[in-house]
Amino acid sequence: MPPYTIVYFPVRGRCEAMRMLLADQGQSWKEEVVTGEIWQKGPLKASCLYGQLPKFQDGDLTLYQSNAILRHLARTFGLYGKNQEEAALVDVVNDGVEDLRCKYVTLIYTNYEAGKNDYVKALPTHLKPFETLLSQNQGGQAFIVGDQISFADYNLLDLLLIHQVLDPGCLENFPLLTGYTKRLVARPKIKAFLDSPEHVKRPINGNGKQ
Repeated sequence: MPPYTIVYFPVRGRCEAMRMLLADQGQSWKEEVVTGEIWQKGPLKASCLYGQLPKFQDGDLTLYQSNAILRHLARTFGLYGKNQEEAALVDVVNDGVEDLRCKYVTLIYTNYEAGKNDYVKALPTHLKPFETLLSQNQGGQAFIVGDQISFADYNLLDLLLIHQVLDPGCLENFPLLTGYTKRLVARPKIKAFLDSPEHVKRPINGNGKQ
C-alpha cells in the first residue's frame, strides 16, 4: 500500500500541487474521493480538525491544511531550499501563491460572472512579483528559488496553469514566467502526470467554473 493518502473532493483544487510534487518525486499515493453527498452527511466533516479538506495521511501521521502538507512533503524530499536563506525565500514565494490563490477562489465561488473581467484586468499586477523573483534568480532560467526545485515551484506551477485556463493570454507579457512554465511542464514525470486521465478528467473547481 502507498504510504500516502489524499482525502479530498473530486477536483484539482488545493491538492493538485501536492499530487504534482508526489508524481515528480516518483511517489505513489492513494486517493479517497469525498463526494458532496458524503460531505453533507456530516460525520467526516466533524472528524476533520478544521472542518475542511484536504486531509492527508502519511502512514500514521494525519495532516490538514494544504500548505502544511506541502511543507511536510518538502522536508521529506529535500524540496525546501539548500539553506535557511533559500528556505525563507521559498516561504515568501509560497505565501505569495497563497494570496493569489485566495483571490482566485473568491472569484470562482462567489463572484465569477460579475467579477471575472476586473479580476483578469488586475491579474498582471498579481503575476508581476513572480516574474520579478524569477529575474533575480539566475536570470529566470532556473527555478523560482535557487538551482533545485522546491515545493513552491509545484504550487506556483499549479497556480499558473489554472490561470492560463481562466485567461489564456495571462503570461504573454511575462517571458520569464512563460519559459518557467514550459520548463516545468516538460519535466518527464510532471508531463506524465499532466497527461494522465486522472488529471485531465479531474475538474479544476467544484462548481464547474474555471
